Amino acid sequence: MPITKTSILSTIAGVFILIIALAALYTWAALSWSYSKGERTGYVQKFSSKGWLCKTWEGELTMLPLQGMVPEKFIFSVRDDAVAASINRSMSKKLALTYEQHKGVPTNCFGESEYFVTAVKVIE
Repeated sequence: MPITKTSILSTIAGVFILIIALAALYTWAALSWSYSKGERTGYVQKFSSKGWLCKTWEGELTMLPLQGMVPEKFIFSVRDDAVAASINRSMSKKLALTYEQHKGVPTNCFGESEYFVTAVKVIE
């Protein structure tokens, strides 16, 4: 069977489609399965919507382990607008943020942090 221009182009197109499909499958897997889950408590210091094309909510939670100790910062992302609205309503209160850690997410389009907040509870 002779190699034609059409067979070369269809092979290149097939390889390109396969690469895109594998990248999409990897992204889906990275966002679907969490590496860890947990909860952090503290006060939200910064919270804003960021991004040119892919808008996500990015925030910073300050945790005070014991009075007089240096506060620890927890950087997080929020993809759900309802959760973001709940955080915005409760900014001055002590919050418990439930999060999932997703390692290996390929771009910042899904969030700048690997910690994605999924729920919020007001403690105070």
